[in-house]
Amino acid sequence: MQFKKLAAALAAAVSVSAFAQAPIVIKFSHVVATDTPKGQAAQRFKELAEKSTRGRVRVELYPNSQLYKDKEELEALQLGAVQMLAPSVAKFGPLGVKEFEVFDLPYIFPTKAALYAVTEGPIGRSILQKLEPKGITGLAYWDNGFKVMSANKPLRMPADFKGLKMRIQQSRVLDAQMRALGAYPQALAFSEVHRALAAGVVDGTENPPSNIYTQKMHEVQKHITMSHHGYLGYAVIVNKKFWDGLPADVRASLEQAMMAATSYEKTIAQRDNDAAMEAIKKTGKTEIHELTAAEQAAWRKALLPVHKEMESRIGKELIETIVKAAAK
Repeated sequence: MQFKKLAAALAAAVSVSAFAQAPIVIKFSHVVATDTPKGQAAQRFKELAEKSTRGRVRVELYPNSQLYKDKEELEALQLGAVQMLAPSVAKFGPLGVKEFEVFDLPYIFPTKAALYAVTEGPIGRSILQKLEPKGITGLAYWDNGFKVMSANKPLRMPADFKGLKMRIQQSRVLDAQMRALGAYPQALAFSEVHRALAAGVVDGTENPPSNIYTQKMHEVQKHITMSHHGYLGYAVIVNKKFWDGLPADVRASLEQAMMAATSYEKTIAQRDNDAAMEAIKKTGKTEIHELTAAEQAAWRKALLPVHKEMESRIGKELIETIVKAAAK
């Protein structure tokens, strides 16, 4: 009997030890393809995180809206159903953190250098910190790139948008942007865009080339305009309670892995967009339009008033601060 008790105690100890050593699982969900800059950076983070923690952490990747669509994923994170996301910054306005919508303003970042002056500095960090009351910790900004416009007709002047149904992310700024061009904005989940374009539910969309190519939107859009009118970026976020509850050494390792993955993401984003644009051209299915100086001026004249229109929502001071930082 004593032997049986000892054996049972040993078995229980082994079971507890095995449980204690079970890896910490991070479910990382996102809505784009694995071969986009975001998808590749998520894979790099997984590899670095698992290596640096010596298997104490296991990162499970769920791309292409496998778990959640755009509107669902933030709620899932707050509830703890997933631990990590990389949503586009436009998603945080509907959550109540309107400061993120500054990134959606047309023509606010003239160059990538101007963008990084904001995202890698105190302004970017202060905006991420505004997520904490929502139970979210912001870790990093990843970027996809500057957006182009697509439709089944050439879009050279603002007047060309009149009456078109243009897909946007759910964003008050992007809604105002399309209305300023004379279009009817239609908010749709990213996973639904190709089908909506093919069916004529919407007439066109805006996205960086890598998103257009990997989702095969170019196959159902006859024209792309190289407008570079706006920026699409992401914020890598985690459930705050989960993050704060990690052992300090594990959290430090994950922070280092995120820094390295972020650096990698920035090196591949422009490369992948350039490659996607070349691939789209080679298909011969989509005509590419470069804007002349006069056409660009007309776009800017139509879209820059959106900055003023959004001051009461985003904050006049924040907009002015970013414009100044981007101009340095």
